[in-house]
Amino acid sequence: MSDNKYGATLAEVFANAARRYDGMPAFCKKDGSGGFQPISFRQLYEKGLDLATSLIALGLEAREHVAIIADNRLEWIICDYGILLAGAADVPRGTDVTDAEMVYILTHSDARVVFVENMTILRRVLELRPQLPHISEIILMAPAVEAPEGVRHLENLLADGAARRASGFDPALERARAIKPDDLFTIIYTSGTTGTPKGVQLTHANMCSQIENLPLELRPGDRALAILPIWHSYERVFEMLCISRGVATHYTNLRSVAEDLKLVKPTVMASAPRLWENLYLKILANVKSAPPVRQALFHLAYGATRNVKRAERFFLGQQLDMHGRKCGESLRLAVQHAGLWLISIVPAKLLDGLVLKKLRAIVGGEFRGTISGGGALQPHVDEFFNFIGIPVLEGYGMTETSPVLAVRTWSNLVIGTVGPFFPHTNIRIVDLGTGAILYPDSTRPLGGRGLRGEIHVKGPQVMRGYYKNPEATALVLRDGWMNTGDIGMVTANDCLKILGRSKDTIVLLNGENIEPVPIESRLVESALVDQCMVVGQDQKALGVLIVPSFEHFRQAGVNATSAAELQANAEARQLMEADIRQLINHERGFKSFERISDFRFVPKPFEVGEEMTNTFKLKRHVITEKYRPLIESMYS
Repeated sequence: MSDNKYGATLAEVFANAARRYDGMPAFCKKDGSGGFQPISFRQLYEKGLDLATSLIALGLEAREHVAIIADNRLEWIICDYGILLAGAADVPRGTDVTDAEMVYILTHSDARVVFVENMTILRRVLELRPQLPHISEIILMAPAVEAPEGVRHLENLLADGAARRASGFDPALERARAIKPDDLFTIIYTSGTTGTPKGVQLTHANMCSQIENLPLELRPGDRALAILPIWHSYERVFEMLCISRGVATHYTNLRSVAEDLKLVKPTVMASAPRLWENLYLKILANVKSAPPVRQALFHLAYGATRNVKRAERFFLGQQLDMHGRKCGESLRLAVQHAGLWLISIVPAKLLDGLVLKKLRAIVGGEFRGTISGGGALQPHVDEFFNFIGIPVLEGYGMTETSPVLAVRTWSNLVIGTVGPFFPHTNIRIVDLGTGAILYPDSTRPLGGRGLRGEIHVKGPQVMRGYYKNPEATALVLRDGWMNTGDIGMVTANDCLKILGRSKDTIVLLNGENIEPVPIESRLVESALVDQCMVVGQDQKALGVLIVPSFEHFRQAGVNATSAAELQANAEARQLMEADIRQLINHERGFKSFERISDFRFVPKPFEVGEEMTNTFKLKRHVITEKYRPLIESMYS
């Protein structure tokens, strides 16, 4: 996008930020005393050029792929700058990567150079070295740690690059100027339906379209907390947005986020639903343990504010309207909201400073809002924070779309939706059964608004494709249209509402993406399980629906003739729980978030034509709808 005022490539974004914001703090890391030490936009850019110069001197070619295995830290963004300014593309991954994933990603991505965060990751890479013959350079990021023989250190490369540039050898600027918008800037590996990671190829143009078009009011001098994994596309685009707008990003973690909210007093941040769910539960627990008078004041303050906010949103056209209200319904709601507003506005104003202002102080007191992504907010949590004056701007997207496709804004905050469409993005809703386009369709009532179907998108943020995987690319990309695999609708007030997933992938509240098929394949190894389906979309943990083998339960001494009897039988539950623990655990290669927290027995087998396709694949959306009460009982 040559008319992008922030830059058509990320190299231009970095250079423009250094020029515009110069000595302002760009990123801040914790020092030994618990405070934050900043690096300015100019210093960061110069360090990026220093590293790029050293990488070029080591033989790094333009458009090569360089791996980074590390979590959030200042050195991460320095490495990212250096790789991109050298004209290469990065291949990032967090330190929770398994050995098998690491070998696959480093091999499949054709990475010759790999940055590792610390000695723990370095030892793992060195142990796997026999399986990684193509890796020629390993670079240790952690400061004040001596790199073993054969491993380079980031600090030494930065010093060497600075010396080379001072002596007149400065090829990085020429490399940076030669980058084209359609060049790759990253390959992010996500899990596939078979468990094999897929490399999402994103270009400079993809990311720069996000920077240019994200409709968020970020200002120079704003302060952001970074808590989400930086290698995820969501946190990545937010940090790039902060760079382009002159926002200071402070790295924190879950252990110290409460303390850092008070210390940094952030104005904005990217977040996942789990953070707000935990904060909501903590607030309610504090209220419950408070004296009766304080409890009463809280409930009165929140009830009055809720009435006022709901009324104001209704009259601003920001109340969820899925199918289009008739005039009579709108008039009734108008009268109802007006009445509630009149009787609630005075107590809401009086109690706001006494009660709710203290709650807002939990996030520092200067908070303008958070952009929540990576999973759906629970409706009651969504309402709570937006009503008490902590704006939560929920967004929607996927790695393959850089990632944002829709996002709420401060001026268009319709709770229950992920906001209006992203600028320059086309969205259509497609019938899952027939493939017919439901929206937009001028022949349908409201142009197809309110109709449920699969979400397909087209825009400048859509990926180039999966690296070295044309078959997988062809399954999701056709004529420039990306099949998201999500089910949704366009509301009557032109916002996107997500209703579920047509693809298998489950996204937990904390943003972890889980492929259920390998878990299900392992669970059916239990003699007690005939069929099963893992659930947990937008929940804290996984659950599973189980079609039980009554014969094997009888052999184990449990006589039951129905799923309800089995569910109520303590011995049956103990047997099932023991099998689940034995089959799904760390020793068998499953991560902590892939473990099963609860289960329910279903009354009848899954059958072809109902819950299964002709090829015996589960119709997950059908099963989810059919057994919704059972699923909800696991999370009540």
